[in-house]
Amino acid sequence: MRAFIALGILLGCFVVQADEHDHMYEVNEEVVLWMNTVGPYSNRQETYTYFSLPFCRGPKETIGHYHETMGESLLGVELDFSGLDIKFKTNMEKTLFCKKTLTNEEYKTFVYAIKNQYAYQMYLDDMPIWGMVGEVDTSENPPRYRIFTHKKLEIGTNGKQIVDVNLTTDGRVELRPNVELEFSYEVTWSKSDVKFHDRFDKYLDPSFFQHRIHWFSIFNSFMMVVFLVGLVWMILMRTLRRDYARYEKGENMDELDADLGDEYGWKQVHGDVFRPPALPMAFASLIGSGYHVFSVALITTVLAIVGEFYTERGSLLSAAIFVYAACAPINGYAGGSMYARFGGKQWIRQMLFGAFLLPSAVCGVAFLINFIAIYYHASRAIPFTVMLAVSAICLFVILPLTLVGTVLGRNMSGQGDYPCRVNAVPRPIPDKKWFVQPWLICLAGGILPFGSIFIEMYFIFTSFWAYKIYYVYGFMFLVVLILAIVTVCVTIVCSYFLLNAEDYRWRWTSFAAGASTAFYVYLYAVYYFLFKTKMYGLFQTAFYFGYMGLFASGLGLMCGTIGYVGTAKFVRKIYQEVNKFD
Repeated sequence: MRAFIALGILLGCFVVQADEHDHMYEVNEEVVLWMNTVGPYSNRQETYTYFSLPFCRGPKETIGHYHETMGESLLGVELDFSGLDIKFKTNMEKTLFCKKTLTNEEYKTFVYAIKNQYAYQMYLDDMPIWGMVGEVDTSENPPRYRIFTHKKLEIGTNGKQIVDVNLTTDGRVELRPNVELEFSYEVTWSKSDVKFHDRFDKYLDPSFFQHRIHWFSIFNSFMMVVFLVGLVWMILMRTLRRDYARYEKGENMDELDADLGDEYGWKQVHGDVFRPPALPMAFASLIGSGYHVFSVALITTVLAIVGEFYTERGSLLSAAIFVYAACAPINGYAGGSMYARFGGKQWIRQMLFGAFLLPSAVCGVAFLINFIAIYYHASRAIPFTVMLAVSAICLFVILPLTLVGTVLGRNMSGQGDYPCRVNAVPRPIPDKKWFVQPWLICLAGGILPFGSIFIEMYFIFTSFWAYKIYYVYGFMFLVVLILAIVTVCVTIVCSYFLLNAEDYRWRWTSFAAGASTAFYVYLYAVYYFLFKTKMYGLFQTAFYFGYMGLFASGLGLMCGTIGYVGTAKFVRKIYQEVNKFD
């Protein structure tokens, strides 16, 4: 991991130096204004190409643009040359660049866009600019729809670099069939004291992300960690030591202990506690994928802290794809070694299952949503060439690296070294009280981990589904660490209760108890959709719930793996002393 972080720092320094050099202009040098996408303001993820609306292009010849990164393609970035003539540090008075008489069809298109509060995005020197298509006057019946036909760009410079861009829209014209629209623009330049590397600070919202509620949530989660660590410590230091002392002295239980016999039940299953779980191939593959997701989450978050990905289009997604591919050996090593310890023989099938478990889920959901995006002619429709590139990464990068990790895992950590011998015949599981049933333990296990992150989920959801740029990755890193600690503590307590009930099926239970956090996150996503957004329609609904399902699934894999790994160390620890008393 240190190598990845060091590489990220070096790449970040190189990119910053190259980026500053690429954004130098001379007086009267052309500055390109790119028109990106347009779509409902209530959902910035539903986007269409800017000229899908009947806007006019400027008089200059079209300049082609290609996607610089895979992240740009997957995020639906579709830059189109505006055709407007803009020169560095050269003011432009109000200039008419197009006249257009609306047909009845074009009139309906603009009315639909304004009625649904369509906003467009532009880029000038890689700085994003947002504007509204028009406005609705609801004071009259029927309402009147007006379109903005004039754009005024106010550009700030520091030396030879552009450091600030503001857009003002005006020229309100009421829409009606056969109306003639006159589109114009205006450019004014001024000096600014903003430094080049600080020019994106204007898009950040410290009052939102660094609100006292955000700090309070971190403190609240930290106190939860202290409480849970203390609870686990109490179990280890008091309850278990008392149990060890009783077994060591060989004392008989009194009547009170007989009534609470389940308190010492974990000792009775020492011959079955390390028995391989049901469906060992699926379990090992899930654990390997969870290791993979957790590694990607940590490394990508650290790189985001170092690299300020919000200054480059699609850079965060591109970095996540690169890190996911590079971390594939972790998946193979964890899953392959665990499957070998379970005594599995079909290691190639397990390797394929683990390598394609998460990519196949992502591709399946994206493929279905892509059909809807194509039907709506949205820019979110993934090009066929990008699909081929993703498939090539899976087949020629992720699969070979997973194979390498699997071979290493089977040979280096494939031998089971358990402190207790596994009985040949499984021990019958006695009837349990309702509150120690595995399904209830699993369902309750995700409540506290979700409670430690749900406020951070609000900030993440708002930045993804609304017009906020998430930049407080230091908060995210702390939240991930807190989530890991809380999940480990909760699953240890859940597994201890299960073992006390003489039920040795702790492996799947510990994984499911941690993974159930995803269930509550998805429920919160449903609440957020209903009460915090104004999304509607098939495309927005499918896009939201499809990708929120993928997010929750990845989080579930990560939390389930963290819970299982922590519980496995706990179980191994408490049974190391058991053989002394037999």
